[in-house]
Amino acid sequence: MDISLLLQLAVLLGAIFLGVRLGGLAIGYTGGLGVAVLALALGMEPGKVPYDVILIIMAVISAIAALQLAGGLDYLVRAAERLLRRNPKNINFLAPTVTYFLTILAGTGHTAFSMMPVIVEVAKSENIRPSAPLSIAVVASQIAITASPVSAAVVFMSGVLEPLGVSYPKLLLVWLVTTYAACMLVALLINLFGNLDLSKSKAYQQRLAEGLVQPHNMGEREALPAGARKSVWIFFGGVVAVVLYACAISPAVGLIKEPVLPRDGAIISFMMIIASLIVMCCKLDTGKLLDMSTFKSGMAACVCVLGVAWLGDTFVSGHIDAVKETASALVGNYPWLLAVALFFASMLLYS
Repeated sequence: MDISLLLQLAVLLGAIFLGVRLGGLAIGYTGGLGVAVLALALGMEPGKVPYDVILIIMAVISAIAALQLAGGLDYLVRAAERLLRRNPKNINFLAPTVTYFLTILAGTGHTAFSMMPVIVEVAKSENIRPSAPLSIAVVASQIAITASPVSAAVVFMSGVLEPLGVSYPKLLLVWLVTTYAACMLVALLINLFGNLDLSKSKAYQQRLAEGLVQPHNMGEREALPAGARKSVWIFFGGVVAVVLYACAISPAVGLIKEPVLPRDGAIISFMMIIASLIVMCCKLDTGKLLDMSTFKSGMAACVCVLGVAWLGDTFVSGHIDAVKETASALVGNYPWLLAVALFFASMLLYS
């Protein structure tokens, strides 16, 4: 390993570490700083900016912001909450199911945040440690991104695998079945072997005795806007349209042999159509869209993806031959290492 590689690796890890220490948008800022140092000081060729990933995130988040302003997101969360409260004993299975399908529909794991207080309260009511359903629910909300038809991850992977003969409909079916089954399997293991008895937690009992644990007070909720339910149906219809179009242009289906819009372009345009319909049908004040929490967090994610993914691609592209040689040798002898390699590659390039 020569000195230049060590310096490049130090810049990569140093930029990421600095961004994590500063927090928030800084991880994106320092990613751009790292690219500048690698290119200008160490002579590396800048990598590709992940425009497709960023644009898909922007389009989906824009539609979700309209859904949130119309009250549709609250409508979905309240429906999921009713499901959890009606079946509290099955919280370890229902919590990940709810967050999983919210992400499938929305294409982002940000929707899971709204469910966390509900999961905690329902778990406490059944004397279950909240950490059990919370942990699997958070994992499920992120794994579902790899099976959501409106996520950048699915578009990217389908673009890579379809030329190899694996059709989009088959990929989507495999991802939906395997990811959800994996979440339920982990939930089963937690249910069977986890330490779930909240009454045996000394720390919780001490806080309870000191009066530091207060029951959650739902209080009076504001009525949902008149167009809340309508916005959900518009959004759901748009997601279905994305799936149908993506399947129609798949070579395995062949209904549209020469598509004008590629799959990523279709998602972007369909999400814009969804946002337009929600704004018009629900008569939204568009000036308030910028204030939505989903919009702010989504745009922050775009900045982070821009910096970190660009930095990671710059480093990996500069050493792609060595990476391929090392990876092929290791995977040839130890096939299970492919999962580890893909994990770290995704973390550097697309996270």
